[in-house]
Amino acid sequence: MKIKPMGGILLFFLCFSAYGQGNFRVMFYNVENLFDTVDNPHKNDNEFLPDGQRHWSQKRYYTKINNLAKVISSAGEWGSPAMIGMCEVENEKVIRDLIRNSPLKKTDYRFVVTNSPDQRGINVALLYQRDQFKYLEHHAYTIRFPYNKHKATRDILHVTGQVISRDTVDVFVCHFPSRRGGENESESDRVYTASILKSKTDSLMRIRKNACIIIMGDFNDESSNKSISLTLNALPVSQKPETKKLYNLFQHFEKKTGSYKYKNQWNLLDQMIVSGNLIAGDGSFKVLPYTATIFSRNFMLTEDKTYGGKRPKKTFSGMKYEDGYSDHLPIFVDFKTK
Repeated sequence: MKIKPMGGILLFFLCFSAYGQGNFRVMFYNVENLFDTVDNPHKNDNEFLPDGQRHWSQKRYYTKINNLAKVISSAGEWGSPAMIGMCEVENEKVIRDLIRNSPLKKTDYRFVVTNSPDQRGINVALLYQRDQFKYLEHHAYTIRFPYNKHKATRDILHVTGQVISRDTVDVFVCHFPSRRGGENESESDRVYTASILKSKTDSLMRIRKNACIIIMGDFNDESSNKSISLTLNALPVSQKPETKKLYNLFQHFEKKTGSYKYKNQWNLLDQMIVSGNLIAGDGSFKVLPYTATIFSRNFMLTEDKTYGGKRPKKTFSGMKYEDGYSDHLPIFVDFKTK
């Protein structure tokens, strides 16, 4: 796993002095198969090799890197997001190329990447601006299904750090098991994964007096599905949120919108969930109301010639190279810091 904490506490908070109170944008993006062109003999990455089915060349790889940088820069608006969770990344090399060999090199991101047992070798990562988030530690939780010891999925990444307000923030980046084989048939995998995540957040709420928890990811479930609504018990944001409960900032979106389009139906599989303390607490790091956003621009979309309307412009549509961005749209939420 890649860890690049930089600088001491004094340097960290001095770097913030020019900012004062401001927005802290947290983004999540399923970047759709961000593979390098090098064979990993321990993983099934063969289709994303130069001689593989998809003819994954250096040119296509760096086109993908620059396309993703364009989306991230656009989502930053005034700069770049303070923090970005990602899934479907192969390894630390692809993240390093993204932040060092693209226009993002000016942003000085640091990162943490998991090394999951996923058969295809895809992982989750967290990028953070080192002048806005001071890395303290991280853990990766491997999911071991008690009913199927041979099944593997992505680790849950847990990163702990401090923001300018000196609040300790616990960030979880997730990529829950897919719906391959059918939504109902695979539901138990996502429910079990959610139970592991819930046990970690419950533990933090017992340990920390004012737990500041951000959970983001591709859950492969909607907010109304069992893994989110019952197992995680992620509630809709209410008038009087409780500090020790979890709230789904994306539960209010209408069905006709989403971050992923399957056939003619938009789904909101990418979500961000926070502890109530970030909504109702008296801390100096809080969610800015009404900032939960599914981010899209015209350049990220293309005509859906099969089902009508628009859809995300992908890297591949089936096996056809589309020279796009991702099959998912990113999401973000703004927080305020003092």
